[in-house]
Amino acid sequence: MIELTRRNFVVSAATATAVFGLARPLAFLSPAHAQTASPSEPPRFARFKIGELELTQLYDGIWQKPHDPQFIRNASVEDTKKALREANLTDAHVPITFTITVIRMGVRTIMFDAGTGGQLAPTAGLLMKESMQAAGIDPKSINVIVMTHFHPDHIFGLMAKDTNEQIFPDAELVVPAKEYKYWAETSISSLPEARQGLAKRVQATFPKWKNVRQIEDDQEVVSGIRSVATNGHTPGHTSYIISSGSNQLMVLGDVSNLPALFVRNPGWHAAFDQDPEMAEKSRRETFDRVVADKITITGYHYGMPGIGTIEKDGNSYVFKPLSA
Repeated sequence: MIELTRRNFVVSAATATAVFGLARPLAFLSPAHAQTASPSEPPRFARFKIGELELTQLYDGIWQKPHDPQFIRNASVEDTKKALREANLTDAHVPITFTITVIRMGVRTIMFDAGTGGQLAPTAGLLMKESMQAAGIDPKSINVIVMTHFHPDHIFGLMAKDTNEQIFPDAELVVPAKEYKYWAETSISSLPEARQGLAKRVQATFPKWKNVRQIEDDQEVVSGIRSVATNGHTPGHTSYIISSGSNQLMVLGDVSNLPALFVRNPGWHAAFDQDPEMAEKSRRETFDRVVADKITITGYHYGMPGIGTIEKDGNSYVFKPLSA
């Protein structure tokens, strides 16, 4: 699925569009050009308390995405660079991080999404190799894995690279029914060519696994966790509200990508969003809800720590990270 060149890892055009709905290849920095570990590199984990819940964020790595005029449909590369500088981030590339959330609820250890599996950017794939060990989390202790959607950076950590063997065979795998139906039950030939590659891999794995449970919108996943439809990024993209006493946490998934770009500019349409208008509607409604109800949030691409609050700022919003 991935072509290697001397300077870049390039996902083939078919795979790139299948993965994220793009019309051109995605370039990943090669190991020779990727950042190595440094004192400024994010920690491998961060731990928080939300009410009585213990929450651990696990760092799966980063994609140092080269700038591309097609990345944001309605903003220029210069607009993107300016927004990154205003957030005190590098503008040399778009720093897209991957952060997995694990919570302990009674006897259950629940993980939201599963990371890249080391199958995408060479600077990602740290979940199993480093971060779980650093946090003292045994992968075999994960009882439930809850998926927000089926993009590769969220599901490839469920399956081995060459064999598709299940990585967490003993954990219950909870998936949004609408998302499952689109990727796992739709005829491959009826899908846009752009998405057929990913659908083939989903259909080669998920239907064969015996530990998959589908859930509907606004359904209790387990006691204290409820699904929230946030469609648009993908057809069945789903977020989750976790309640502990009077405290609430919302696991956003990809309601928005990098906060410096898409929280500050909720009207920007990322190329990754399958239905950009619906994605924007979900984004604004979700942000308004968490502001009004004072809900703590965590986002998959929100960095380390990727947990905090959203504040309204005119027609825009601001992400305020918590301190571990």
